[in-house]
Formats: sequence, structure tokens, C-alpha cells
Amino acid sequence: MKTKATFYHAGCPVCVEAEQQLARAIDPARFEVEVVHLGTAKNRVAEAEKRGVKSVPALVIGDAPLHINFGAPLSALK
Repeated sequence: MKTKATFYHAGCPVCVEAEQQLARAIDPARFEVEVVHLGTAKNRVAEAEKRGVKSVPALVIGDAPLHINFGAPLSALK
């Protein structure tokens, strides 16, 4: 069974670079990664916030958010 992971981003250059690196680093046999662009899916900002995301880009695996670099605070996407 694959582990579900969600990658939240806002489409900025930092986020795009993080997404490209993530695609090369994550083992697709172990992880099912959903990519969520919060700039176009504003209805998912509250979900990201509830999952502990403070800034994007961020990868959430299970209940653990991992903040990658710093593109934008989540508050800027509301």
C-alpha cells in the first residue's frame, strides 16, 4: 500500500523548483503524491492550514507537514 502525500504550492518559482526536485526524489512505488496548486485551488487553503501548513511549498505526509524553502506564507493565499 502506498503512503499518501500532498504537495501544496502556489506556482511561484520556488514552488515550481521544489515540485521538480520532489518528482525526482520521491519513490512512486512507495508514495502517491497529490499536487495541489493553492493559487488555483483556493478552496483547499483551509484544508492545508488544518494540516499544519504555514507556508508553501510544503509536503504533508500523514499528519506531518514538511516546509520546503520559503515561497509564500499561507496567509498570502487567502
